[in-house]
Parts: sequence; C-alpha cells; structure tokens
Amino acid sequence: MEIGCPAVDKGANQPNVFVDPKSFENALPYYSAGTRDDLMQARFIKTFRDAFDWTSDGYIAGLNPVSIVNGQRMVNIDRMFVYCWDARPYPAFPNELTYWSDGLNWPLGHWLNGRLDSSDLASLVRQILTDYGFAKFNAASLKGTVPGYVIDRVMAARDALQPLELAYFFDSVESGGSIAFRHRGESPWPTPITPNGCVETRPGDALVSLTRGQETELPASAKIRFISAEDTYAQAVAEARRLTSASGRVAQADLPIVLDDGLAGNIADSWLFEAWAARERASLTLPPSALALEPGDVFSLDVGGLQRDMRVTEISEHGARDIEARSIDRDVYGRTVVPARPAATPTAVQIGSPAIVFLDLPLIDENANPASGFVAALQKPWPGSVAIYASAQASGFDLKALVSAAATLGVTLDGFPAGAVGRFDRATKLRVRLTQGLLSATDDGGMLAGTNRAAIKTPSGGWEIIQFANATLVDVGTYELSTFLRGQFGSDAAMADLIPSGATFVLLDSAVTEVALDLGEIKRPLNWRCGPGNRDIGDASFETREHAFQGTGLVPLAPAHVRASRVGDDIAIRWTRRTRIGGDSWEVHEVPLGEDSERYDVEVMDGAVVKRTLTATQAECVYSAAHQISDFGSAQTSLSVRVYQISASVGRGSPRAATV
Repeated sequence: MEIGCPAVDKGANQPNVFVDPKSFENALPYYSAGTRDDLMQARFIKTFRDAFDWTSDGYIAGLNPVSIVNGQRMVNIDRMFVYCWDARPYPAFPNELTYWSDGLNWPLGHWLNGRLDSSDLASLVRQILTDYGFAKFNAASLKGTVPGYVIDRVMAARDALQPLELAYFFDSVESGGSIAFRHRGESPWPTPITPNGCVETRPGDALVSLTRGQETELPASAKIRFISAEDTYAQAVAEARRLTSASGRVAQADLPIVLDDGLAGNIADSWLFEAWAARERASLTLPPSALALEPGDVFSLDVGGLQRDMRVTEISEHGARDIEARSIDRDVYGRTVVPARPAATPTAVQIGSPAIVFLDLPLIDENANPASGFVAALQKPWPGSVAIYASAQASGFDLKALVSAAATLGVTLDGFPAGAVGRFDRATKLRVRLTQGLLSATDDGGMLAGTNRAAIKTPSGGWEIIQFANATLVDVGTYELSTFLRGQFGSDAAMADLIPSGATFVLLDSAVTEVALDLGEIKRPLNWRCGPGNRDIGDASFETREHAFQGTGLVPLAPAHVRASRVGDDIAIRWTRRTRIGGDSWEVHEVPLGEDSERYDVEVMDGAVVKRTLTATQAECVYSAAHQISDFGSAQTSLSVRVYQISASVGRGSPRAATV
C-alpha cells in the first residue's frame, strides 16, 4: 500500500495530485492557495497510518478488519509505504538544478527528503516546557512546522519561547489554571461589545477610549535575520516593506530558527502588517459578567455604528475588568506565495599548501618551554587550523603543534639599519606590506607592557624582535612603522648592521604557536610535514620541509656594561649579568640567575685572534700582568674582550664584545 501527500496547504483535499508546471497533469489540491505546508504533509501521513494501525490511539474501528480466512489484518502496517523518499541526497537535490531540473517541484511536492527531521510547532513547545519542568500547559492548538530551532545558552523558558511567539504569531496566556498557547485571532468572543455594555467607573469618563498611532511611529519595513535551511546554515535576511509610508522606522529581529525563504518571507510580511493593523488601541471597562474574556481573545467593538476587531492584550481586575486591546486583522496571518531565492551552489575550495614560517626565538613567554621553537602559518581561505608534524625520518611523523589562527605575515619594503638597544628609536621608519592581518598603534606605556611585538628575519637567519608604537596605513595592506624598541628579549645579538628590504615580518601575537621540543631535538635537522588540519597527513596539500631549531630560548643572553679598571699592573674586568627568566622586575637589586650555575668565558682578543680565554664564576675576572706580557709582550693600556655566559645545556651564550 502506498500513501503520500504534497507539502502544500490543504494537500489532504487531493493527496494524489502533483504540482509540476511543466506537466499537463499539473494541479493544486482543491481550494489550495499554493503555499508550502510541511505540517499538512506530516499530519496526513500520521493520520492515515494511525487510522489503519489497530495498536494506535487514532485507529478507526473496523477500518482494518481481520480476515476470517487467514487471521491477518487487511492492511499490513509493515507494508504501508510513504511516497516518496528520493535516492538523490538532500540538499544536493533539490538545489542542484544543473543536474536535476525537477528540483523546482520539491517545495510543493511529495518528497520527504529534507522534511522528516522538522518538528511541528506544538511538539516543539511541549518539548521545551517539558525540559524546563512545566507540566500545566496546553499547546494543542498550535500549528506550523519548525525546520530547526537553536537554544544556545542558559535562559528562562519564557525567553526560549519568545522567538517562536514572534515567528508563528501566538500568545501564551494563563487560562483555567494552566498556560494556554493560541494563535492570534483564533479565539473569538461570541458577542459584539458596545459602549452600552461597558462600565462607567467615574461620572463623565468615556465608556470607550480609542487611540490611533501616528504613521511616523510605525515601521516602514520589517527585517528578520534567520538561519537559512540550506546545508551551510548561514545567516540570511528576509525583509518586507511598505511602498508608501511617511515613516522611516525599521523593525528588526534575530530569530534562532532554521527557515526556508518562503516561510521567512511570510513571517516578515505578517510582522510588518500586524504592526499597522494594530495601530488602534482601545481602553474600556467591562462588568464581572465578562469574566470569561481572556488575553488573546478577539472581540468585535461597535462604536458609533463602526465595527472593528480588537485583540485583548491586558486585563486588570478590581471587581470591574479594565480591558486594553489592539485592533487586529486576521488576514495578515495568512500565508502567501513568496518566490524562493535560488540556492547558491558552493564552489569547490581548492586548498593548497599553507605558508609556514619557523621562528627560532628567545624566551618571549616565561610560561613557555625554553627548548621550544615557534611556528606561524597562513593560508587563504583559512582551513580552521594548520597541523605541524615532525619526524627524524621520512615516516613516523608525530603531531608537534596545531596552529589555530592565521598569523599576520608580511615583508619589509625598506632597509632596516641597526639601532640602539634599551631606549626608544624615534628616528627610524620602516614600511611593511602584509599578506594577511592588520597592525594597530599603541603608546609608550603599551610598548613597555609588551604590545606590538614583531620578529624580523636577519640575513644570518636569526630573528630580531622589535616593538613599534606607530603603525600608519600608507597603501593597501602596507603600513609605515615608527618609534621602535630594538633587540628585545635578548635578540640584540641577532641584530644585523642592515636588514635589507624583502625580509620576513611576523607579528608576535597569539597566532604564533609554540612547538614543543625535547633537548635531543635541538639543532637536529627534522622533516616537517605541514598542511591543513582538516586533511590527512598524506594529502597533497601537505608539504615537507627540513628545519633544525636552534634552541634559542636556552641560550644565555649577552652580558651588559663590560668595564675594566687597573689594580696595580693587573686589569680587573667586570660586567653585569643578564637573565632569560624573571628579569623584568624593577624591585630587585640584581636579576635572578637563569642558569643552573654562574659561569663565564672571557676571550681576550688581538683583532680576530683569541689570545687567551679566562674563566669566572662571578661577574668579574682578573687579567694579570704576567698574562698580558705573555700574550702581548707588554702591559696593555686597552683590551678588546668578548664575554660569554655559560649554560649547562647549550654551552656558551651570546657574546658581548667591548674595548676596555
């Protein structure tokens, strides 16, 4: 047995007809207006099936009798089939009209694809209230289909229902000790109300007060934002306008409801014209005999021989009943045919390989592992994440990092000469052209707090870390930077005499991701596989590169303030220790020791030749007169030295060269 019903209003009047404008058999069911109605289709199928199912509450006695021959029911429920479930996958069908021209027939057709997971409005309201623990309510009179509904945060039941009330035009009222839900205009009061039936509360007061809203107070257009029923579920907008109006107001609403264009368009139309239909407000007082009148009820008000339909909005009780009502036009809630916008076929995104920048940086974050390296990635469009795998061989890759945000990358357009360290450089300017991202300005205090950090690659392959205060947009994607702090975080050792134009520029924000490394992986060339995080490592979008991180975060910083004094014929050399860790406090007399122990090498230089290496366990040493005569043949009036702090894990740190 096959049953089916078109998804069109009054479809059950003639469930066998098929809407296809290209066919001579094209027809709408009797008295149908030709509007889509998924609820009609769902109710027909359920009612028809329940009528034959003898185990259902909807079974019609005698409709499916038992055979006296074999004891079987006339209709086997397991062999009752619904027309039609299409093998073509939804939403490719009906949206891919290039391949399936009958997709235009789907909105009013018999297809179940794309409709079965929808909920009827009454069931959705029941489920929401049940989840909130409400039991005394009646939602049986609600009609309509809800393709999808989102409750994305903790909220009260009233707040959860309000978008549905706006979209499907129903009221929630207390009636008979429970909450009743009724569509507007569907609960008529049986007898007209005239001034003669009203109560005069004070002598001389009007029995009925009518107020008409000004046109300028009413919306000229209504706009709703909703979730499109297409497979991408993108935000969409439906708008209704009055072509002639003195008003410039716009009514707007955000509905967390999945809708098709037709239903959304009807909601916008009804919402706009409801506002105009309700522009008249009535105030009157009725006797206690009108106790049955409830909010949401519609009554006919007859004043001066002119009748108008009014919907009760408020009732105040004090013996007599103070009624507030607004005018209503039931016809504004009727659905009309709204042409659907053709669904845009998403173009296939050709995902290439991301741009990857490996950065050997000093310890820029004290919470990071000093042995770690850093990586920045960029790809357009951004795939959501970029996966970074590493292996010492051509196989057996392990995931080392997952970059979750696109980095701000660019190149320098000017040469960048060496600058002073430890003070503001307000003279130098540098233009940077970005491939991705934006730059912003800050003040001196912001710079000292650590904002606007960037790394520029030097010709030797190292990275100088700078900070900048000013960033002026001078061309498309091009900024002019000025007011610098140079050689930050001990990167002064990597500063070059001149960084030529075309150097890589990386903004050091949260998009720059730490790459965890073991000590055994430092300075070891590894194979790195990098590609979109939503693809397999074997995908063609992954590229392999070789890189050896140098463990720059473990390298001791070059000492500062190298000076010397003569002690007899000996020369005492002193310097100030710097630290990689915990050196930002202004309260301590001496920065903490960032190494396991304090050790130094001091090289005494003769041009490029190392004449002698002195060792020390504190920030000073003595170059004796005997060593001077042995190295140079006489006592020296000045010395060229290089001072290194020693690390137990990586050896010598960055040198500080000085002539003392």
